[in-house]
Amino acid sequence: MRKAVFASMMMATAMTGLPLAAADEVALSMPEGFRAEVVAVDLGLVRHLTVGKGGWIYAALARSKDGKGAVALRDSDDDGKADDIRYFASGLRGTGMKINDGYLYMGTRTTIVRWPLAAGVVPEGEPQVMVSGFPVQRAHAAKSMAFDGKGHVYVNVGAPSNACMEETRQKGSPGQQPCAELEQQGGIWRFDASKPGQDQMRDGFRYATGLRNAVAVRWNTSADALYLTQHGRDQLNQFFPELFDKTASAELPAEELHRVEEGDNLGWPYSYYDQRIGSRMLMPEYGGDGKIRASDTGFKVPVAAFPGHWAPNDLIFPGSAFWPEAYQGGALIAFHGSWNRGNAQQGYKLVYVPMDKNGAVDGKWATFMDGFAGPGPIKSAGDAKYRPGGLAEGPDGALYISSAQGGGRVWRVTYEGN
Repeated sequence: MRKAVFASMMMATAMTGLPLAAADEVALSMPEGFRAEVVAVDLGLVRHLTVGKGGWIYAALARSKDGKGAVALRDSDDDGKADDIRYFASGLRGTGMKINDGYLYMGTRTTIVRWPLAAGVVPEGEPQVMVSGFPVQRAHAAKSMAFDGKGHVYVNVGAPSNACMEETRQKGSPGQQPCAELEQQGGIWRFDASKPGQDQMRDGFRYATGLRNAVAVRWNTSADALYLTQHGRDQLNQFFPELFDKTASAELPAEELHRVEEGDNLGWPYSYYDQRIGSRMLMPEYGGDGKIRASDTGFKVPVAAFPGHWAPNDLIFPGSAFWPEAYQGGALIAFHGSWNRGNAQQGYKLVYVPMDKNGAVDGKWATFMDGFAGPGPIKSAGDAKYRPGGLAEGPDGALYISSAQGGGRVWRVTYEGN
């Protein structure tokens, strides 16, 4: 019955014009009964966001604005638009933003910090440094995080390269054997959520390894398990044109949704997942040719897979009773699109993956919201009007979506029935 209801809702799609009248506005498609409105615009490069008490929304900024690396906003007069906007986090910038046990946590490129958070109060002053010692890296430095409600925080430490090549991004270069990056990067590290002054390697526990970059990390309370999506490697055709044509390079490798248990190895850089045939494959840097499977390696396979280079940037498990039954327990994933699909970019949407109460996928994923990029074709990521990147659920069940592109904005999505 649940699958049938979900399928029926996804077939009924409404085009929703957003309330801020402007020439550059977009029309978003979504299932019937849902409504989207713009909460705020021109915020800066907003990344992940979270919703606290008193109607406050907190978002991290990838680039500081007026020297501040985060923004707090709220709608104080209940007209649907944020009218109280305040910037904080002097000298910082980052991606991760979560509330846990009365504190607001932020993941900068090299630290996890926090501020005490009272209802209706915007953080002030210097934050408390919870974890430091993460390596400085130019690529894949986002420190997204998840809390398990048992005193732990799980932090993404992305790998700094594309495929751990001996010569970085050079045609035909073999991969490092073994990949030295995995010693401190390319994995999920677990820390004490309440202990200040921790160091990654001294105090952290490597919970899982073998991932390139997991910007989307979330604890599923229903399943009591960690889930993540990772960004797959780039440029198969450019580096190995004799093995992968442009079409294959656009579709591969899959973007992967994983349920992650302690000790898991997700296979990077030695393998990738081919969603077309449903198999983990040997990476060309390590002897693969697009046909050699890596099914006997012990590398974990995803619970769901998506076309290559859609770039998943956040996920959430709607838990409020305000959501229709068809969306209870499943995963919403925000794809902000990539630069690596040739002349026809894809992504720029939210998809829904149905799951049962134990966190097992029990149906095919489907598009939940689309239209963020504006009219196509999108030949490069810069052509997209907006790129959804952060997701949060408010106390009333409303869904909040951020886009760094387009000046930095936040939408609020509510369900108002059929």
